Amino acid sequence: MNLAPTGLIVDSVAVKILLFFIVWAGLWLPLAVPLAVFLKWHPGKPIKPAQKLPLLASLYFLAPFVVWGASQLEGSSFSDYGMVYPRSLTSLPLGLALALAGLGLLVLVQQTLGWTQRRSASSGDLADSLAQKSPPSLLKICLPLLLLALWVGWTEELVFRGFLLNQLHQSYGWLLTAAFASGIFALLHLVWEGRENIPQLPGLWLMGLVLALARWADGGQLGLAWGLHAGWVWGISSLATAEVEPTVTGKVWLIGRLDQPLTGMMALLLMLGTALVIWQMRLA
Repeated sequence: MNLAPTGLIVDSVAVKILLFFIVWAGLWLPLAVPLAVFLKWHPGKPIKPAQKLPLLASLYFLAPFVVWGASQLEGSSFSDYGMVYPRSLTSLPLGLALALAGLGLLVLVQQTLGWTQRRSASSGDLADSLAQKSPPSLLKICLPLLLLALWVGWTEELVFRGFLLNQLHQSYGWLLTAAFASGIFALLHLVWEGRENIPQLPGLWLMGLVLALARWADGGQLGLAWGLHAGWVWGISSLATAEVEPTVTGKVWLIGRLDQPLTGMMALLLMLGTALVIWQMRLA
């Protein structure tokens, strides 16, 4: 039996994926280096939100062009990667709702058990925190966060659950494809926080698996995964804006480290619960 064709396919896929990220990084470096110098950030060191946002924006601005270039070389299109309009937009709100409902339940449980509170407060309630802000003030904060979350979710889903899943699926079964793509997704987060983000890698890998499952449940489209991703980013950013943080009584292994929610068991259970809901939706 001649296994050479299979080996050639695997090698070809690995080369294409590697080239994709090399080209993306190569196009980004002329923008990233002066930005990093201006922002006084060095790779491998913890990054502040004010430093991360400009760097992330410049990187994600280039992503669609790199994906488009790859699609042209392959004779494909964004629709082959799961971004089909307007169909992808129909499941986007469902993903947003599912993500926010799960986060809301998580916050409610942690607040009830006294594991979280407002920063610099002896006791805190998220509803009280938000109630202290006027509706125009809330809109001014939440709307830009939503738009940013939608952009981040769209870009990362197009790259990791779109292009990357398609490439890996040429050589591997669905489970291995999802596992490998999620591993790459998790490891690339080390670019921003360096070793500080290592404890969050298992959670990021599990999150990637859930998002891959969402694409499968959505019939190969990315609308559901996009909505989930954007909803989680929006919800977590909003909680940070509301200054909700763990209390001293909260167990770190349960609720996660400050600014790293995916290091906690509660967040991992949320991922698993979301996966179960998605699975049931697919079977319904």
